[in-house]
Amino acid sequence: MVFDAVLFDLDGTLADTAPDLCGAMGILLAEEGRPQQAFSSLRPHTSQGVRGLLGKAFAIDSTHGDYARLSSRFLEIYAGRLCELSTLFDGIPALLDALEARRLAWGIVTNKRARYTDPLVAALGLSPRTQCVVSGDTTAAAKPSPLPILHACTLLGCSPRRTLYVGDDRRDIVAGQAAGTLTAAVSYGYLGDGGPLDGWGADFIADHPADLADFLFSPGAPK
Repeated sequence: MVFDAVLFDLDGTLADTAPDLCGAMGILLAEEGRPQQAFSSLRPHTSQGVRGLLGKAFAIDSTHGDYARLSSRFLEIYAGRLCELSTLFDGIPALLDALEARRLAWGIVTNKRARYTDPLVAALGLSPRTQCVVSGDTTAAAKPSPLPILHACTLLGCSPRRTLYVGDDRRDIVAGQAAGTLTAAVSYGYLGDGGPLDGWGADFIADHPADLADFLFSPGAPK
């Protein structure tokens, strides 16, 4: 198959942002007089943003009386340390180089709000390269709605059927399928609480960004 474009989730797919997100949660826990939690226990929840991290660290959801206050404070802390430790995953720079060498369009579709997405993408050095950035508040609904992915395809002028959406959370695969794209799940990401990766229904599972290049450029890619 000849692809028109590749769209990536941001946190846990293109960039390892867990150190900064979990670091912000550590500061909030300290402020609230709560015990610290291991990075390894918080990391799987970072793709779900503040909701996932507060759910893990404080065992609360959006209906809890303290949720709005804690969410607001967490985001305030995070805004001050968006890219202190965050980096592109190993192998992503080479993958992006390969896409650009083949003139294959690529973009970012994330549920992170634009006020955090835009400065993070810039700090990671991706702003001059990516051809579109769709944030969680760009369209009327965020993933797992297909709207952000469809909007990205419109911006890129590409057909969803000839687009690959890559993510590390089950909702990424659900959104891609609903939009009509092919989908790839990355096992190196955060994975959330979506159950076994091989049960998500993705068209491809990548253990490393290099696997995505093989999938995209292999003569045996899906027809």
